[in-house]
Amino acid sequence: MQIQQQVPLAPLTTFKVGGPARYFAEARREEDVRAAVAEARSREWPLFVLGGGSNLVISDAGWPGLVLKIALKGIAERRVGSRMLFEAAAGEDWDGFVAHAVARDCAGIECLSGIPGTVGGTPVQNVGAYGQEVSETITTVRALDTASGEIRELENADSGFAYRTSIFNARERGRYIVLRVTFALTPRGVPHLEYTDLKRHFAGRSNSPTLAETREAVRAIRLSKAMLIVPGDDDCRSAGSFFKNPVLTREAFEQLQMRAGPVPNFPTKDGSIKVAAAWLVEHAGFPKGLERGPVGISRKHALAIINRGGATAADIIALKNEIQQRVLDQFGIELQPEPVFVGFDQKP
Repeated sequence: MQIQQQVPLAPLTTFKVGGPARYFAEARREEDVRAAVAEARSREWPLFVLGGGSNLVISDAGWPGLVLKIALKGIAERRVGSRMLFEAAAGEDWDGFVAHAVARDCAGIECLSGIPGTVGGTPVQNVGAYGQEVSETITTVRALDTASGEIRELENADSGFAYRTSIFNARERGRYIVLRVTFALTPRGVPHLEYTDLKRHFAGRSNSPTLAETREAVRAIRLSKAMLIVPGDDDCRSAGSFFKNPVLTREAFEQLQMRAGPVPNFPTKDGSIKVAAAWLVEHAGFPKGLERGPVGISRKHALAIINRGGATAADIIALKNEIQQRVLDQFGIELQPEPVFVGFDQKP
């Protein structure tokens, strides 16, 4: 494993911003991950683990220590009872893995098509879209415990999955490096079609869509919202949805409606109310297509802050802060960012 110096990080992210890594290495084997962690510890280098670069804002100063790019590859599968278990290495392209599962006629992640990034990042954020979350199908996460140096197999119940969170980005943030994820999918299963956009897409059909048709529909919907990476489209130079949908108690939601009128919302399993962050952003005065010099809002989706070309991380943070403050002032809700902020002295 070769350790390089002063490697630009912006090209390795979907936002295309950020400074260089002081040191950089690419891990293609689990042994490489162990070696990189040991090297960083022995030299007292701060360590950051990079996957697909799709949910990051890297500071203009870059990263002062070692950036470890996870490039582990491989997909294995086996039948266990009524389920098909897929073991996918952390460096596998996520959308490619979804395509592989759908081609094998296995249901459970078809609505997560088109999401950029790698398999290893999905349990960290508990990635979800169009009515599905990876936590619904993950059985185990194989990870290096940097505290002990041991490789552990963490069961679903041990991973602390909740809305856009897990132990990997919350309670045990920085402790584990994901090496492989095992998913239990349903052979010849039916597509998950609870999301409104999907229902609308297939409205009027007399027969049920296939998994492959559902995957293509999800990708088409994401494309219409600039949430599918298309080279050359500046609406795609982003970190995807920049803010989480706020989850409110029923009382807090009623207070919001008294203040703002009807607000798009979605009930959750525990009885709380999830509110559309995109609606809050637009009604706070940040419409689709907004331009602020080199940054702005996607022309197709109000939740995506974009790099229109030549933006810095500081430009992105300034617009983020303005949006958060305006939504707080107008609606009394503090929007929480989705991306990971890397290399900042203090969390923006």
